[in-house]
Amino acid sequence: MTLPLRKALFLSATLLGPSLSAVSGACAAPHAKQTGAQTGHSVPPKHSFPSARPVLHEAAPHRPARTPAPQNLQSHNAETIAVTARRTDFAFAAAQHSPDADTRLTADRLTQRGVVTLRDLERVAPNLTIQSINGTASTNFYLRGVGFNDFTMNNIPTVMTYFDDVPFAFSTMSSGLMFDLADATVTPGPVGTTHGQSDTGGEVRLRTADPTSTLHYGVSQDIASYARSRSEAYISGPIAKGLDFRLAGQIRQGGGWQTDPQNGAHLGDADSYALRGKLRWHSDDNRTTILLSGHFVQDNSQVVTSQAVHRLIGTAALPHLDQTQAEWSSRSQFDKLIGRPEGLKPSEHNQFWGWDLHMDHDFGFAKVTSVTAFETERQGEYTDQDGTSRSEADTYRTISANAFTQELRLGSSNPDSRLQWVVGAFYQRSRMKQRFFFDYTDYAARGYMMATSFSMNQESTSEFGHISYRLPHNITLFAGLLHEIDDRSLPGLTSEIFGGRTRSFHGESTAAAQFAGQVGVSWQATKNTLVYYKMSKGFKPGGFSANNTQIQAQLDPFGPETVLTYELGFKSDPIPNVLRLNGAAFYNDFHNQQVVGTVLIPNYGPLSEITNVPKSESWGFEGTIELHPVRHVFVTQNIGWQRGNYQDFLNVNRAATNAAYAKTGVWRAVNSNFAGVDNGQPKLTLNGQAEWRQALTPGLGFDIGPDWSYRGSQAIAVGGTGFYRLPPYFLLGAHATLRPSSGKWEVTVYASNLLNRSFFESGGMATTTYFYIPGPPRFIGGRVSYGF
Repeated sequence: MTLPLRKALFLSATLLGPSLSAVSGACAAPHAKQTGAQTGHSVPPKHSFPSARPVLHEAAPHRPARTPAPQNLQSHNAETIAVTARRTDFAFAAAQHSPDADTRLTADRLTQRGVVTLRDLERVAPNLTIQSINGTASTNFYLRGVGFNDFTMNNIPTVMTYFDDVPFAFSTMSSGLMFDLADATVTPGPVGTTHGQSDTGGEVRLRTADPTSTLHYGVSQDIASYARSRSEAYISGPIAKGLDFRLAGQIRQGGGWQTDPQNGAHLGDADSYALRGKLRWHSDDNRTTILLSGHFVQDNSQVVTSQAVHRLIGTAALPHLDQTQAEWSSRSQFDKLIGRPEGLKPSEHNQFWGWDLHMDHDFGFAKVTSVTAFETERQGEYTDQDGTSRSEADTYRTISANAFTQELRLGSSNPDSRLQWVVGAFYQRSRMKQRFFFDYTDYAARGYMMATSFSMNQESTSEFGHISYRLPHNITLFAGLLHEIDDRSLPGLTSEIFGGRTRSFHGESTAAAQFAGQVGVSWQATKNTLVYYKMSKGFKPGGFSANNTQIQAQLDPFGPETVLTYELGFKSDPIPNVLRLNGAAFYNDFHNQQVVGTVLIPNYGPLSEITNVPKSESWGFEGTIELHPVRHVFVTQNIGWQRGNYQDFLNVNRAATNAAYAKTGVWRAVNSNFAGVDNGQPKLTLNGQAEWRQALTPGLGFDIGPDWSYRGSQAIAVGGTGFYRLPPYFLLGAHATLRPSSGKWEVTVYASNLLNRSFFESGGMATTTYFYIPGPPRFIGGRVSYGF
């Protein structure tokens, strides 16, 4: 049926109630940029209260987080709207026809599951592990078991992070930007033939809300246990004809849950704020769009500190701590050396800012897109890595880095054409300076403070192309190719012992040029069933381990990593709007896989070093089940399983070397070939949620249900067992939400780690101890939001 616009919207709101908000963003922002992140892994619309009523056509909502249905909409191009009576309980319907294993998430699902940092994404995607480095804002990614612990964060990550099509050369640059999101996509496997930068593990793409052509504003306040507070606000609307803006901000405070049993000191409070602004101009015919964005983040938060689990060197007893306890120390001499206040707690002192410029023009036969970006980070991180009140491995790190990227691509503009294609080029230039300060005063074998300083220069270019063609009988062939050249250098490194000698090491450089690509076929077997097969080659450049350097050989660059991935998958809606099943199986054949191995320095001890495994492999599967079995019940379950092993890897056996030292008191390397040894990544990951949705009145709805996640054990050293391996854990959460059909407000109460389980998120080695980073205890909180 066709009605005048306002009358149609009024009638739809009356008939559909809250379901209108699932598509209101498409009407509110007709010029908003449409990306591939909108077509995928489904989540039911937030305001879909079960009732006997029609639902607007299209399941993938495109709207800012918590933005209600707009009022008094005006169309620039038409005065009518078609309303189709079709029930669509699962979101991202169009992506069911895309041959990929992507996990796609709406802003509502991210909010509902409490995804406020990058690390939280592992609770909503299969086969994904994201871990903090020593409890700090710096993160490491593992996807399908592909990844490594880059403790110096000066190398290209195995899994690339994108914000609004901008790849972040150093994942720490994304800290503090997880607010005012539109959606998120997790892509496993080799990438780089359609956009951005080549990588072997995959990518995490986050898209923030764009400006709207009608006025919107909203605020939300989240308060929880341990005086944790999260505040967000946004305003969006027109400035002039064709010119729209959006301004959003976030403040995070409190939430520290660790205490020192020696003196009752408190640790872990957040203290950060962030701002993001966007300005968008579009031509009258909507063929040209220019979007300028900028952001600023200041983070002075305290960090979660480690718990020592094993003493490698020395005889001092380790502290006996419960889940919420930790010990730390900061000597006044060390505070003075690093220029920080006396009594410094483990904490961040970080500042991030950047800008990006998107320009699109549709020529009719093709669309050209340019993405220019500049990102910076200024970090100051203090961590107590020995996990005791002694100064055996206290560390302060400063980082000054920036990255410039430019992408230009040209592709088909008609999504219904049998032929789809894109060609493009990508350029990146990054610069970094780091300085590590170490306090070893209470470590008898050293008894000094020292610093390691280095800088790094990097530049890369790549060209890529991807093409697909739909044959008769719904068969589509696709292929892509990438060529990348990467050059990076470490001009020099200095290691200084204060009150002692200074060592200077000569510079190193490394360069690589490689091809990567993809070829595959998909078949739309039925209207609701897609099967596909593809082979992908991924490439990741080499780099440097540049931490506590004692000998020149430690600065030898590690080589590039390549992987050949075979993937077989399917997507299906066997019972439309009742059951959705998606799954994929994969096999990874690695050459020179980059992992953190061990090097032994004579008369010094073992140190971690990024190295190459000549030959290794991994295999597994992931799947998603979405179920709407009865009127009020909605269930989502992600399943990830992977196994892998090294096929040829000669390296220092850390466990055997440490055991030999414990017996003899002399450091002697014990080398082993780890052929056949498990790669140490979690074999099983599970996460999901169930929800009961009830319409209390014609204009008021109620949601309630649990969520859960499980991660298997993970090695923190090659071949790790015992304390060299993080134990598995299971976490349970729950929420209850009350909201009107207008979507203007909502009230939620929630709990995370409902059973108050003690668990550990990551781990590592300091000079004298092995440590784990504990996860947070139970949090109970409430969230209130309002928008117009």
